[in-house]
Amino acid sequence: MSTNLYGAIEAGGTKFICGVGSGPNDIGDKVRIPTTTPQETLSACIDFFKNESKKKTLAGIGVSCFGPLDLNTNSPSYGSITKTPKAGWSDINVRKIIETALDIPVAIDTDVNGAAIAEHLWGAAQDVNNILYITIGTGIGGGMLVNGKPIHGLIHPEMGHFRPLRHPKDTFEGLCSFHKGCFEGLASGPAVKARWNGEPRNLPADHIAWEIESHYIAEALATFICILSPQRIIIGGGIMNRDFIFPMLRKKTLEKLNGYVVSNHLLKEIDSYIIPQGLEGDAGLLGGIALAKSLDIANQ
Repeated sequence: MSTNLYGAIEAGGTKFICGVGSGPNDIGDKVRIPTTTPQETLSACIDFFKNESKKKTLAGIGVSCFGPLDLNTNSPSYGSITKTPKAGWSDINVRKIIETALDIPVAIDTDVNGAAIAEHLWGAAQDVNNILYITIGTGIGGGMLVNGKPIHGLIHPEMGHFRPLRHPKDTFEGLCSFHKGCFEGLASGPAVKARWNGEPRNLPADHIAWEIESHYIAEALATFICILSPQRIIIGGGIMNRDFIFPMLRKKTLEKLNGYVVSNHLLKEIDSYIIPQGLEGDAGLLGGIALAKSLDIANQ
């Protein structure tokens, strides 16, 4: 068994978390860095790993990053954030900047793909190979593993930007700067906050906000089940930190499928089919470690 140590970055729109470790039982030093300008944020990450490299040898660094990303390894801009509403971060080559500064191999993928890989290795999806991971928080994204490998194509799946059927009582325009009323524009944490002028965590369980929110999440799940046919769906993100929302969206997902997809996993075992993340607070960092480990596998 490899005892290599890896650097990991959970690169989000509000914070970057850097750490060093080899798996869920071995995460050492960590640092939280606010996401400000690329120069300031990435410089702080690089300084952290330079200091860590003085104490231990790192076999590689994995970056679970917000996107969209250029993940075409043959592209001159491989590892770049492409067009993002995060001011100043479009066309920033995160992978190249870190790899050049540290002279250490760097693997990069979307934050949701990283989380999906980590859940498959160590978390709530160790027993299945075709996994859908969705995060619903500041933004919405989805990562799909097929035979244990993340889907890449023209770019990578952008599951937060399809257009769900509107809830009949919802007149909110949507917040997405590209699409207004897409899934992310209607159901992300900032969308819920803007629609109801209050933090989602403070809205009571019987507020209509959750009827509307569970509608949009169920629209997404029913659509993704029909298109991708995952063996398990894992949902993380701050919006999901309410104990009543999973039962609501499971029920609505079955209603929207209306008996069309015939599987006991859905019809009799849905409580273990649509589930919360298993790795909790360190899922993002473990995604980075999992990506860094992939560098070893690729070089074997």
